[in-house]
Amino acid sequence: MRDLRARYAESYQILGAGGGQEALDLIDELATRQRALAMILADQRMPSVTGIDVLRSSRHSFPTAKKALLTAYADTEAAISAINDVGLDHYIMKPWDPPDVKLYPILDDLLDDWQAGYTPKFSGIRVVSQEWSRPAFELKAFLAMNQIPYMSLTVEKDAEANQLMEAAEVGLSDLPLVVMPDGERLSNPTTDEVAAKVGLKSHASSPAYDVVIVGAGPAGLAAAVYGASEGLKTLLVEATSPGGQAGQSTLIENYLGFPKGISGADLARRAHAQASRLGAEILVPATVVEVERKDPFRIVHLADGSTVTAKSLVVASGVEYRRLKAKGLEELTGAGVYYGTSNIEANYHRNQRMLVVGGGNSAGQAALFLTRFTDDVRIVIRGADLASSMSRYLIDNIEANDSISVMSQCQVIEARGDTHLQSVILRDVDDKSESELDVGAVFIFIGQRAHTDWLADLVELDERGFIVAGQHITRHADWNLERDPFPLETSVPGIFVAGDVRHDSIRRVAGATGEGSTAIRFIHQHLASL
Repeated sequence: MRDLRARYAESYQILGAGGGQEALDLIDELATRQRALAMILADQRMPSVTGIDVLRSSRHSFPTAKKALLTAYADTEAAISAINDVGLDHYIMKPWDPPDVKLYPILDDLLDDWQAGYTPKFSGIRVVSQEWSRPAFELKAFLAMNQIPYMSLTVEKDAEANQLMEAAEVGLSDLPLVVMPDGERLSNPTTDEVAAKVGLKSHASSPAYDVVIVGAGPAGLAAAVYGASEGLKTLLVEATSPGGQAGQSTLIENYLGFPKGISGADLARRAHAQASRLGAEILVPATVVEVERKDPFRIVHLADGSTVTAKSLVVASGVEYRRLKAKGLEELTGAGVYYGTSNIEANYHRNQRMLVVGGGNSAGQAALFLTRFTDDVRIVIRGADLASSMSRYLIDNIEANDSISVMSQCQVIEARGDTHLQSVILRDVDDKSESELDVGAVFIFIGQRAHTDWLADLVELDERGFIVAGQHITRHADWNLERDPFPLETSVPGIFVAGDVRHDSIRRVAGATGEGSTAIRFIHQHLASL
């Protein structure tokens, strides 16, 4: 208790219990009083009731509370089993001296996670819109992807929505209406306007940097962490939100160091905080529209008309899901048709039938995630099975889940609905027969398109638009150095590429982070030659 109070008493109320039963009674009392419980730290060896028993009993009353177990070496096997049995977040070996090394870093991380997901009585941003408004959907998606809390209110269902409209003296044509916590109202705002109000930074503070990184997916975030930590003046530019395509993954189970898995959004949040702490400057939202070559520098042009000068550049702009070519899909995007998935869309379509189109890992992760909201999830694939395109651990989890079925050798050819999606037309790949299926939502995860339009003809691209680097470069007309290109260096000296946007990349989160950090190594060598 002494160590806990020394570290956390200013931010949290620290409550102690002398034994297992006393702990259970205290948890019941907190539940009755509707208190917010951040963490339960239980000793496995207590009289009459074990620490695991205490944690198990707390799951119903406090499902979001972090659970940590104090164990002796002999209890390690029980602690590992508790990860699955009771949702244990961490076990800590006794003794934990010194606490600065063996206790506080663990608890700090758990409490940061809890704070990130904690939702007290709402007093934040409110978004007022009509139920199936596409501008409102895009605005709410922006807020959600940047992990900015908000409340969605629709004029069809929420009396408060109409009250806020009356107070703001606006009509339906002025929606969406964004009401800030201080009462300020924004009528039909752009995402840039909202970003400015919530404190996101979209303008560089300096005219020149050692390295400018385009894209804040895993590769870009890793490059920012390593660049800043190794003394480079680092600018990271992201058009929408940190995380990239990986940020939409609901659970990444095979990323090293996370035995319970980690969501893409959570991984991005941690990396963003890490890069910021180490000194990287991060612009969100900000869009790079052109890179101009003025040897030995690169001039980076942003959509707002500003420019920054870079001694080196890392392109980590990633990929996006390809648009599915089918009648009605474009018109219903944001109103039952979605590319990627998050809590927003899934919760809105709770208890409805949901389709996942695609057979890759992201599609599998999405299907498993959606079973939290419905017992009828169907994966639509053109092939015969998932084995050729999805990791085995995901296939095993899907096969074990009664809420998921796979519709193989099938494709969506049409989406139907007036204001929102109501059904889809499916076609059998073999016999070309067609059938109509009532659905609430379709989540699309097909193909990958490289984000390289903004590069124009500056660097060499392959036939699909991915950036060629290192030994794969075939175009040497722009190469004006005696040395050969470094690995991850493009056909233009000083411009490097990392992550999914690179030709022949591994297309894994771990691979992207590795490339982002490796690019910084070669940037040091490039800068030394200037």
